[in-house]
Amino acid sequence: MSKEIQAEVVVLGGGPGGYSAAFRAADLGLKTVLVERYPTLGGVCLNVGCIPSKALLHTAEVINEVAELEVMGVRYTKPKIDLDKMRAGKDAVVAKLTGGLAALAKQRKVQVVTGWGEFESPRVLSVQTESGVQRIAFDNAIIAAGSRPVKIPGFPHDDPRLMDSTGALALQDVPKRFLIVGGGIIGLEMATVYATLGSKVDIVELQDGLIPGCDRDLVRPLQKRLEKQVQNIWLKTKVADIQALKSGLKVVFDGDKAPEPQLYDRVLVAVGRVPNGKLIQADKAGVEVDERGFIPVDTHMRTNVPHIYAIGDIVGNPMLAHKAVHEGHVAAEVIAGLPALFDPMTIPSVAYTDPEVAWMGLTETEAKEKGIEIEKGVFPWAASGRALGIHRAEGMTKLIFDPKTKRILGAGIVGRNAGELIGETVLALEMGADAEDIALTIHPHPTLNESIGMAAEMAEGTITDLMPPRKR
Repeated sequence: MSKEIQAEVVVLGGGPGGYSAAFRAADLGLKTVLVERYPTLGGVCLNVGCIPSKALLHTAEVINEVAELEVMGVRYTKPKIDLDKMRAGKDAVVAKLTGGLAALAKQRKVQVVTGWGEFESPRVLSVQTESGVQRIAFDNAIIAAGSRPVKIPGFPHDDPRLMDSTGALALQDVPKRFLIVGGGIIGLEMATVYATLGSKVDIVELQDGLIPGCDRDLVRPLQKRLEKQVQNIWLKTKVADIQALKSGLKVVFDGDKAPEPQLYDRVLVAVGRVPNGKLIQADKAGVEVDERGFIPVDTHMRTNVPHIYAIGDIVGNPMLAHKAVHEGHVAAEVIAGLPALFDPMTIPSVAYTDPEVAWMGLTETEAKEKGIEIEKGVFPWAASGRALGIHRAEGMTKLIFDPKTKRILGAGIVGRNAGELIGETVLALEMGADAEDIALTIHPHPTLNESIGMAAEMAEGTITDLMPPRKR
């Protein structure tokens, strides 16, 4: 057992929120210790989530793009897939980023302690390391302990053929028949990858549509393309049972249009994540944790214990890395005495599928449910020269405005690189831009980006690339 470490700030969890909080605290002159249970920093996102999945999704995108070039008179032979090399390429991307984080921690003199951390008291954290228990006494703590995949009770979780997102990204093989339980972002991203690599993929979703919470008109072009890539998409259907047989995983379905039991080589369960609030002995520090495992915080990211803060997945939805990073900065700055608070007007969401789907702010679905009056401007990519030039005209850009002030309230984009485009609309919302501001902003031509300006022109009635909509 090592000598007790003294820290002005201890951060529990080295994911995007945790390392960002630790690095910001160190930059503000605070002696900082970062506790991470895995050998590398970066958390789920960097090691077994956002980053490796994007490396695989890029590969899938290129394979599909090459196959579709025949329309331009370019024909390639069927690609040969070297899984070992693909896996190594994905791992190299992860290693480069995790290595960079380790170097940044060293440069900032952030002490990294590797092991499982739990609270021992309101002022002490104990970490189970390879060499024994390391105690850390702290003035302030930031809990950034993240979340884990939901495990459905009764499923054979000890069978390696039943996977979560981490298992799917390990890319052990390309199963002949592959079932994805959950039609949310993670499930659909993995469907895109595995279908492209040659798996016969089925998707089952309990709700009546894919990506629940996203506007149906944004999901429609994605679903239309997916229907050509996967074998089946079963909506309003649930998995009632999974039996582990020698020949495969036998899956029994339940629902009005449920199929007969099917046999699969692998099954991915991607039905959400649960926070890790109940796994860190928070009660020993007096920190309140709700029944689901979330830790309530105020706008300064402070828990009910004044010197203990919490950020990221563990404080509530949406469980997104970019939200956690900003919350981490706020917590560190508040500890350092700066006037910081977390009060964003929106947090954008992106499905890195093919096509991508991105949205921010008020959705049209939400406006209808809440009885909020809106005006919208929609620009179909079928009228975009750039989209036509890359043979991906299925997309659309939709902007939602307040009918009285004309200020932007929300936006949704479906199409190639939608995730790269949505940022402009987030800035527009934060800056209080109205339809005229966006329409009069000169966007470069021909680009997909100009579809944002065109959507604003549709709302304004000033569009010349299409017939302007009739004013009601």
